[in-house]
Amino acid sequence: MSEVDANALKPLAAVDGEPAFEEPWQAQVLAIADTLVQNGMFSAGEWSEALGAALQQAASASAVDNQETYYRCALDALETLVARHSEIDESAMSGKRKAWEEAYLSTPHGQPVNLKVE
Repeated sequence: MSEVDANALKPLAAVDGEPAFEEPWQAQVLAIADTLVQNGMFSAGEWSEALGAALQQAASASAVDNQETYYRCALDALETLVARHSEIDESAMSGKRKAWEEAYLSTPHGQPVNLKVE
């Protein structure tokens, strides 16, 4: 990996040098949030406030301080902001998440996951 490539990955690394997420796909929530900030759906300040509120709520609920909790908080913050700033509401997102989960759980290992179109 070139020096430029290694530097590009630093924001995804924790202070101890370990990956910030257990799975690469978990980092996608940050990429999506950044894209939405860059495209003006919401501001970086709104993103920071929403993520901070989600993390504070998790801490208040005594959630384990780990990568999974951080990912879930980032996802919650992103979904909250998308619902606030678009025509997609939280119940629609929840329904779509449930449909993906059902599709994933009913798909044999190694097969592509197909979402039923309603």
